[in-house]
Parts: sequence; structure tokens; C-alpha cells
Amino acid sequence: MNVKLAVLVVYVALLLGISWWSTRLQKQGTSNKTLQYLLAGRNMPTIIVAVLLCGLAVGGASTVGVAENAYRNGFSAGWYNAAWGTGGIVVGLFFASYLRKMNVRTIPEMMGSMFGPASRTLSVINQLLVMMTITSLQYVAGGAILSTLLPDIFSLNGGMVASAVIFIAITFIGGYWASGLSNLISVITIYVGIIVALFQTLKLFGGYGAIMAALPPKADGNGWMDLVSGLGLAVVVGYVVVMVTMAVTTQAVAQISFAAKDEKTARKGMLIGGVLILPAGFLCAMFGIVAAAMQPDLEHARMALPWVANRLSPLVGGIFLAALWAADISTAVALLMGCSTLVNEDIVKKIYRKKISEAKEMVLLRVLVLGVSVLSFILALTARDILTTITSALAITTSFTLFLAAAVYFPKLCKRAAGFPILLMSLLVWAVWTYLPRVQSASPLVLSLQGMLNGVISGTKHIIYAEWLVCGVIFIVCAVFCKEPAGRIIPDE
Repeated sequence: MNVKLAVLVVYVALLLGISWWSTRLQKQGTSNKTLQYLLAGRNMPTIIVAVLLCGLAVGGASTVGVAENAYRNGFSAGWYNAAWGTGGIVVGLFFASYLRKMNVRTIPEMMGSMFGPASRTLSVINQLLVMMTITSLQYVAGGAILSTLLPDIFSLNGGMVASAVIFIAITFIGGYWASGLSNLISVITIYVGIIVALFQTLKLFGGYGAIMAALPPKADGNGWMDLVSGLGLAVVVGYVVVMVTMAVTTQAVAQISFAAKDEKTARKGMLIGGVLILPAGFLCAMFGIVAAAMQPDLEHARMALPWVANRLSPLVGGIFLAALWAADISTAVALLMGCSTLVNEDIVKKIYRKKISEAKEMVLLRVLVLGVSVLSFILALTARDILTTITSALAITTSFTLFLAAAVYFPKLCKRAAGFPILLMSLLVWAVWTYLPRVQSASPLVLSLQGMLNGVISGTKHIIYAEWLVCGVIFIVCAVFCKEPAGRIIPDE
């Protein structure tokens, strides 16, 4: 009997059962079926808000991706999740209650109210690019986990397909209530699985001291357990800036606040969720360090955590497998709901303006889940470095966070003319930063631009600094020289 597979099957069956049961909750509260499917009728309690945020954060990047980074750089890789948790806490302290006050369903809708239809259209493009990129990487992580821990059953692509099927099924069946309730089970599974597996891992390889002794010396002269040196201070600070920026206005995060029962619930849930996120990255970094000590010549660094997991006892390995897959599922279902909400509210309804029945709209929403899933899966086939890809794409959210912060705390500085150029420049900065260095060209102009960009990269270390600089300058110029104010999005007290 394959114990690992049995544990995984039981876990998946539990999630699918919860998804089916959650359809009953869609019939309670508001009679608006679409609102129930997309936002749980705006009736999510504090604990579900917290685990939705935690589950969204602790995904493939936070487990497989952090271990991959720790395999190269050491314990400092755990800052990915600590930064994520910091972002959640910042949202809880300063923005969650304001997001819940807004009578909107999406961040692009908010942008449209402030800056007009062109800004709303560009916002959809930016948001979908960010979230579909992250969703695609959950397929990659899921495939890596299944193919390594169950190699007789799954290839890498086969594991990606299996992951996609479960992600889609949970979202398709139960909507946002299924996402919230499945995350409650997943977050418990994640932490139980990681902690149990870590204890057995340390015991299996001779304890903490033996593992540290087996590690090769680092080129920078610092230890593998140093909190900063592996990544460098600029990158660690960059993680924090990226995650705070992203957490404030990414649709998948904002949608949690939109769905909360009230403003107090949104605030408390985000704070609790942020605290829950904090330790996950450092725990998973230990698996990467163990792999670096015991198997320093892995062909792919992303296999560091699955390599360790494959050495555990069948029962603990099965629990850990469920935990790792739970991390993927919890993130992917929230992202799929966010993407589907965006497409429905900001694309379909803007193009097809005729009123359709709720029954037809529910069918449409499920078709959108399938469509977004397929596109994300295609993108997953091109994904490489998990954390680098995610933190680069997340920087696009700088424009949204700048606008929301200004709208909440400095509304007189928001000018309608600022919307489109800042949104466009945030996208262009990302595109240039990501793709220009890869262009092979003999053109003096291109070579000059590449040289300038390389100089900026060496000086700032992360795209997020360039994003804030460019967006901030344009915002200030518009605040000084433009007269027409942006539309109000925060209701008066």
C-alpha cells in the first residue's frame, strides 16, 4: 500500500467534500447568487478572512520556492514569507477597513471610479498579469512536489495536470466559500505537516549540529543561518517593500477584505492572517539548508524540499506531501477566484452590457474559471525560477498601492490625469526590467539602454525601487500641475 498516496487521497477527498458542502452556504444570506459565488455574500467571519490570507500567502513559492532559494542562499530566504506577513499586517492596520467600506468588487473598478475607463482597462491587464503569473507557479510547484514524492505515479507535467484539476474543481464547485473553508483545513495541514516533517528531518540527518557541520563554506564568509547576508540587505528590504506594496492592492488580497462581514472583521482577520504567515518561510528554509548539506549537487534547486521529503517515513512523508500540496491549493483557489472576478466584472460586463440572468452568469463564472486555469497552465510551462518570477511581477502593483494610500490619507493630491500614465509606466518599467537585458542586439541604442539598465540594477538590486521612483515622480508632477481631482472611492464617515 502506498501510504503517501493514501494520505493525499484522503486530504483531496476532504477538500472536495467541503467544496460541495459550501454550495449550501451560497444559498444563505443575500439572494444574489453571483455575490455569493464571488464574495461569499460579503459575510466572511474573522477566522476565514485570516486563513484566506494565510493560505493565499503560503503557497508553492513559500514552500518549494523558499527551500529552492535557501538551497542557494541560506536561512535569509525565509524573509519571503516574513515580508508577506508584514504586508498582511500593514493591510490590517491601515487599509482593510477602507477596502471593506468601498462598494466595489475589484481593484480595477476602484481605479475606474478614480481615473476613468482607460485606467480601469489598463488596471485589468496589470492585475491579471500579476495573478496569472503567481497561479501558474502553483502548477509548477505542485508538479515538482508530486513527481518527486510519487515518481511512480506522476511525471512533472502529470503532477502539474493533477494539481490543476484539483485547483479547478474546488473553485468550480464552491466559489469563494469553498476557497475560504478549504483554506481553513489547508492552513492547519500546512503547519502540522511542516513541523512534524522538520522534527523528523533533523533527527534523520543527525541533528542540527551535524547538518551545520556538513554545509560547505559560503563564498561571502557568513554562515548559512545568517538572517540577512545570503540575500543581502537590499534584497531583504526589497522583499518587504514588494510584499507590502502587493498586499495592499492585489485583487486576490483586496477581495478578502471585500468579502469580510464588516470593517472590524476585515481588520482583525488581516492582522491575524499576517501573523500566521510570518514563520512559514523560515521553517521551509530549513529544508533547503538540509538539502544543501546532504545533497549539494541537485540538478534543479527547486527539488530541494521534495528531495528532503522523499527521505521521510511513509506516514510523515504522506502528511508532509499533503501539507505541501495544501499550500499550492490554498493559494491557487484564491487566485483563480480573483482572476475570474476580474474577467467577469471588468471585461465581460464592460463588453456585453445587456443584463443576463443569474443562472447564466453563474455558468459564465464557471467557464471563466476554466479559461483562466487553462491560460495559467500554459504560462506554467514556461516558468523557471519561482521566487524571482513572482517578486518581479508583484512590483507592478506599485501603482495601485500608491493610489490607494493617497486616496485614503492624502486625497487632495490625487488627480484624475495621474491614473493612466502611472499605470502604464508601472507596466513598462516591469517589461523593460524583465526583458530588455535578454535582448540580443547590435543596435547602439539598445546596447546603451542595456548598459543604463544594468547600472540601475547593480545600484538598486530590485525592480521595486525603480517602480516606486518612477510612479512617485509622475504622481508628484500630476499633483502639482494638474487641477481635476480624482473620483472619491472612500465613503465619508
